[in-house]
Amino acid sequence: MKGFVIKTLINAAAIWVAAWIVAGITLTGNDWQHKSLTVIAVALVFGVVNWLIKPVVKLFSLPLFILTLGLITFLINALMLWLTSWASDKLNLDFHVDGFWAALFGALIISLVSWGLNLALGDDD
Repeated sequence: MKGFVIKTLINAAAIWVAAWIVAGITLTGNDWQHKSLTVIAVALVFGVVNWLIKPVVKLFSLPLFILTLGLITFLINALMLWLTSWASDKLNLDFHVDGFWAALFGALIISLVSWGLNLALGDDD
């Protein structure tokens, strides 16, 4: 349970950084408490999307992984972030990704920030 909470908070911090840096990713709210709760909820949605859908997409795109030497991962991560934005809209969360390029750059930043925070905090699993 501790690992799940830590990973969710790391994803929340990474999403917040991506929303801060990338112009096409918006995280709206009246105050920082509302934004904090929103980004944690978005991180939970992002975790569910990556847990349920990403393995299926990776399985069906296995030939593309081999053909592109794994570079298709950037595209899949962008699509997962875009899907998270769609699900967040359906859940009335104040998070939106405008277009493919914002999703691609956002996914890259989320990956880098998550990787750095996982290195800094360690992984107990």
